[in-house]
Amino acid sequence: MIIIMEKTATVENIQAVMDKLKEHGFRAILHEGDVHTVIDALGDKTTLSLNRLEAMEGVSQVKMIREPYRLASRDRKPEDTVIEFDNGVKIGGNNRPVFMVGPCSVEDDYDGLLEVAVAAKELGCQFLRGGAFKPRTSPYDFDGLGEKALQYLQKAGKETGLLVVTELMDASDLELVEKYADVIQIGARNMQNFRLLKAVGKCNKPVVLKRGPASSIKEFLLAAEHIMYNGNEKVILCERGIKGFDSSYTRNVLDISAIPVIKKYSHLPIIVDPSHGTGQRYLIEPMSKAGLVAGADGVMVEVHSNPAKALSDGKQSLSIPQFRDVFAKLNNLIDVLHLEKTNVASQVE
Repeated sequence: MIIIMEKTATVENIQAVMDKLKEHGFRAILHEGDVHTVIDALGDKTTLSLNRLEAMEGVSQVKMIREPYRLASRDRKPEDTVIEFDNGVKIGGNNRPVFMVGPCSVEDDYDGLLEVAVAAKELGCQFLRGGAFKPRTSPYDFDGLGEKALQYLQKAGKETGLLVVTELMDASDLELVEKYADVIQIGARNMQNFRLLKAVGKCNKPVVLKRGPASSIKEFLLAAEHIMYNGNEKVILCERGIKGFDSSYTRNVLDISAIPVIKKYSHLPIIVDPSHGTGQRYLIEPMSKAGLVAGADGVMVEVHSNPAKALSDGKQSLSIPQFRDVFAKLNNLIDVLHLEKTNVASQVE
């Protein structure tokens, strides 16, 4: 449940409510906003009468959270979460959708990675993404360069001013990845690796959480809840496709409907990954458009300096010229969508 304090509530009023909750075994999380102070109460609601809470000095309202994902629920936080970076980039809310661009795996070719990063920066993208530790279905496939790849990413990021996104596969590598990356990605295979979720929940880096290939939306949001429960509320959800039955044409089924569903029930930002979602280069543009129209806060696209020679996922990667063409079309669409979104927001205000 959440306790909304009155505007006039004193520090003593707020502390009294916090103490009462802790006395009854609740974990109380305080959020001090510009207008209201809100207290998240996580625990067994049967141990404390709601009427007693509502009668306390300074309490405006007590609301029950209907969904099992309490911290990620829009019941708990009606307004969109906006994640802001030190360089001014913002994800979520009414902000312009962002782009996370780069190869599936960082290869031993720094010049090729830098070429992609420079092109992405020139086009107005905000993030450079690439894998240093790659979970592969086959043990014979390229599984990443490890720290060398992280060093390449950080160097290219610094040269271009792009923020770095890379995947964390094991909690034991968290300190190493934190050293080089601005955003930590939890891949689809690890969406329910609860030890890993707990670890990134205790770090201070934003986290891109990808939906598992056989996971429901509720399971997806509960995975985000694990991260938030452990203290890190800077979670960016990523819809990247779920398993279908027709693998002849697409790698996965990109669940576009998940975007507005999550927007309805959660305040967290969500981006779309059409590269993994389809596994087909020619589908990246139409599915990116579909995701943006559905309300995605960004797009993650695999771009390689030479997809034909990529060590992983070349089939679903765009070349730099192809990405320039696709980006121009997506940017035109964003201009229209963002203008409409801004106008609606100003009318509401």
